[in-house]
Amino acid sequence: MPRTRARFPQPRGRFEMLAIVDYGVGNLFSLKSSLRAVHADAVVTGDAESIEKADRIILPGVGAFGDAAEKLRATGLSKVVTDEALNGKPLLGICLGMQLLFEKSLEFGEHEGLGLLKGCVKPLAGYIPPEYKIPQIGWNALSFKNGGEKSPIFSTIRNGTYVYFVHSFYAADCEDSVLATTDYGAEVTAAAGRENVFGCQFHPEKSGEAGLRILKAFSETERAP
Repeated sequence: MPRTRARFPQPRGRFEMLAIVDYGVGNLFSLKSSLRAVHADAVVTGDAESIEKADRIILPGVGAFGDAAEKLRATGLSKVVTDEALNGKPLLGICLGMQLLFEKSLEFGEHEGLGLLKGCVKPLAGYIPPEYKIPQIGWNALSFKNGGEKSPIFSTIRNGTYVYFVHSFYAADCEDSVLATTDYGAEVTAAAGRENVFGCQFHPEKSGEAGLRILKAFSETERAP
């Protein structure tokens, strides 16, 4: 993939803060570094008050759905993130963070998600052809669905743009909220969302210039009325 060459202008106007939710799941350094590269001020925090005061929220995550969901509930952050999103604050879930936005997951049992998006997270195994490796690791192209190209986070991204994936589960039964898919032997949900809630199955912070453009666009997304 081509190296990042874009230059991102520094924002003008009111100082705005983005909260990266820290609930003990995942390495958040590269995400914060990518946000810094697009001049988006971000704080990594597990403090409810800081998340409530932030203008936008990113919910990252790697690992198992059930463990992550339990940590969110145990820390009280599940309610904070959900309440803020329902009140119109822009929310972006990345990888496991996107999966947590849905109603439930069938990863090692059945586990309840945040329920901000309708759908169920299911294993790639049994869905994609057996000759395709699991986890899906590497660069794949985005194909916009349901007017996804008009979504605020994809405002500077073209159809067919390559982004970086690392995952073994995917969002299913969510046709109305799908913003983009990717072809991995079958049509796999790459991004989903509605109103002020967005999710990327891929990693913007590992997706070169395209990923930076997505993060920049999210950092400028307006609050829902």
